[in-house]
Amino acid sequence: MPASRRQFLIRTAGLLLATTGARAAPGNPAPIRIGLTPVILDDQSRFLRRWRDWLEQQFTREVQFVQRPRYRDITGLLLRHELDAAWVCGYPYIAHAEQLRLLAVPVYRGEPRYHSLIIRGRQHDSIKRAEDLAGFSFAFSDPDSNSGYLYPMYRLREALTRQPDFFRRTFFTWGHRNTIEAVAAGLADAGAVDSYVWETLQRRHPEYAEQAVVVERSPAFGFPPLVTHVDTPPQIHQRLAEVLLRMHEDDEGRVLLEQLALDRFVAGQPDQYAGIHRMLKKLRRLELVSPA
Repeated sequence: MPASRRQFLIRTAGLLLATTGARAAPGNPAPIRIGLTPVILDDQSRFLRRWRDWLEQQFTREVQFVQRPRYRDITGLLLRHELDAAWVCGYPYIAHAEQLRLLAVPVYRGEPRYHSLIIRGRQHDSIKRAEDLAGFSFAFSDPDSNSGYLYPMYRLREALTRQPDFFRRTFFTWGHRNTIEAVAAGLADAGAVDSYVWETLQRRHPEYAEQAVVVERSPAFGFPPLVTHVDTPPQIHQRLAEVLLRMHEDDEGRVLLEQLALDRFVAGQPDQYAGIHRMLKKLRRLELVSPA
């Protein structure tokens, strides 16, 4: 088996399913629980320990990161009040807008925005635009991902409506990095990914970019936000917001942001996600997506 394929399979099988940090002591305030899906870092466990320690210094209270590989799992925990906050995609935020509220939005390269990228294996020269994907295999990142599912479905809505078997086959990789690795390894002919993950991975692992090519870049969308449930106690929401929005002003906070390749966090506005809302309404009418 080629090394790239083996690495992809190992990474996929090794998705972290546990909770990071479980140090509550009897009589102490309940920990603040923050939900996360897989991040771009190579050593995410070490980073999350460092970020958790920094957050606990700000709160003088225990913080727990709860990780799941699928977006829907994290959204479900938040909706069931089993988390205080979560870093989610814009798609589930919009799908559950009545129950969720913005906490903070990351700023990446000077903007609180990102793009969906359609990529292909370098060997597939005939794929020059999305419509050329007919008959090829395609990797989606997650069914609740805007860049990894909602946007490419919207982009190809007319072709998919006319030709339900447009793709030769499709599958979910459960992570943008996994999609990039799947395309680079030849497990998929093409795929859809988050531009932030693509660009960050290009800098850290250029070997993947050598095996994959960007075919199309979407319009800009609001960056995946941190959110709370509308029923999260106001004092927790407010304090979380204060800590995140001032993170770039702290020496250790800046180091942590640099490791995430982010500039800072800002408050954000719901209208940043209006484009996702429009796409979701259209695809629901066409019955091309199910509720997130």
